[in-house]
Amino acid sequence: MGPGDVDYSLYLVTDSTSAILGDRDLVEVVEAALNGGVTICQYRDKVSDTATLVSTARKLHAVTQRYNIPLLINDRIDVALAIGCEGVHIGQDDLDLKTARKLLGKDAIIGVTVSTVEEAQKACRDGADYLGIGTMFATPTKTNTKSVIGTSGTQQILQAIADEGKNVRTVSIGGINSETVQRVLYQSAHPTKQLDGVAIVSAIMAAKDPKKAAEKLLSLVKTPPPFAAASLANTKKKQDAGDLIDQVPMIIKAVGEKTPLSHNMTNMVVQNFAANVALAVGGSPIMANHGEEATDLCKFGGSLVINIGGVTPEGLQNYSRALRAYNLEGGPVVLDPVGAGATALRRSAVKTLLAGGYFDVIKGNEGEIKTVFGSTAQQRGVDSGPSTLDDAEKAALVRDLAARERNVIVMTGATDFLSDGSRTFAISNGHELLGRITGSGCVLGTTISLMLAVSREDKLLSTLAGLLHYEIAAEIAAAREDVKGPGTFVPALIDELYNIQKATTAGDLRWLEKAKVKAVRVK
Repeated sequence: MGPGDVDYSLYLVTDSTSAILGDRDLVEVVEAALNGGVTICQYRDKVSDTATLVSTARKLHAVTQRYNIPLLINDRIDVALAIGCEGVHIGQDDLDLKTARKLLGKDAIIGVTVSTVEEAQKACRDGADYLGIGTMFATPTKTNTKSVIGTSGTQQILQAIADEGKNVRTVSIGGINSETVQRVLYQSAHPTKQLDGVAIVSAIMAAKDPKKAAEKLLSLVKTPPPFAAASLANTKKKQDAGDLIDQVPMIIKAVGEKTPLSHNMTNMVVQNFAANVALAVGGSPIMANHGEEATDLCKFGGSLVINIGGVTPEGLQNYSRALRAYNLEGGPVVLDPVGAGATALRRSAVKTLLAGGYFDVIKGNEGEIKTVFGSTAQQRGVDSGPSTLDDAEKAALVRDLAARERNVIVMTGATDFLSDGSRTFAISNGHELLGRITGSGCVLGTTISLMLAVSREDKLLSTLAGLLHYEIAAEIAAAREDVKGPGTFVPALIDELYNIQKATTAGDLRWLEKAKVKAVRVK
């Protein structure tokens, strides 16, 4: 088997420490994993003496040869030469790649650990067969990890080596397990280059049944994640603003017909308002902040809204539990990073949530979206504050963040910007009174979640439906004679959300003529 014929889908990296392996035999565990579908194996042992390494590696090689699976040795080129295995994996602090190639020859498989664009580009130029990109998540199995780069850092590396590394294979490593593997592959992908597989350590080595663990992981690697399956299947997404607007009534009508669940994990201030808005739009609300409830609630075909307006350490744990449950079920999740840039605690919470799961839609004002993207600019509070970006910069920000997260981003403001990474739109609906009431942005998230629940094939379209329903209702409400200010605006808004739902169901679409949606070409 030559370097170009290797299947990197499920790459097993061994761990001989007692904390992972226990008192089991390493060779038996590896053979069970190979029987479960592991496609390539790396023997990693940083502590044993050379004689033990050679003896164990020889036993492992005898097994991997029976399965026609390549065996690589971590770091130790001398051990690889001694047993005649297929290659080595070297880190940034090990023997350099060019010297390793001279010693092992052109047919050997040589992989390199990389965690930066510069390291990846150099490894490609020097002739690496594959790159081990990481660390994906924090993990105790690698004490010399330079940094945790996550899916966004992995995607950046893949993009950077798309040309000079087009024939170099790639795997992600670091804390990946059955709950995260599909999201890692999906969110790390760049249009020009994707991961070829994942490297797994403890999720197989520490499993009670390594064969079954490998079988499950390989099956997950080979199938799209539940939260992306519908949108991946829909290849004919509307590109024109007018075509998208024409589809909006169908989604709003479906909400009224199906009465989907909107599971809100939100703060006490907004709960009553959000529940009333959900009912007015045609959905079924539940305010449930305990993460364990999500295991049951995610099975009802609805959506989850995570609003960090009242974030606490315990609340963050509950958000993370619920996020995992909905991701595994394929239920849409909306993140509202309220006041994300206001405090260090909120900025940390956003990082934790982004690392912990996939969000179909992230909705926020300019300061919140900048924080999600990675800006450290201080935000005053939950209000948006003065803008520091012009419209072109706002459009570019939402486009870039949506492309990075492979989801839909909504930046609210006088003009809203909406993007899925390839299509970007400016929406000029709404009314200034929305900025004068508490929770107006929060309940927009609730409205969007209901649209996503009934239409998952084009998440941008569903999000647009929620935006237009909510913001045109606000315009109609503000124009009513009985509305004198913020206090009378709130009940009128709820009324008009209900009226739009009923009018649309009856086929009266005059309200939609107010839609102001314009496609934006982002440089």
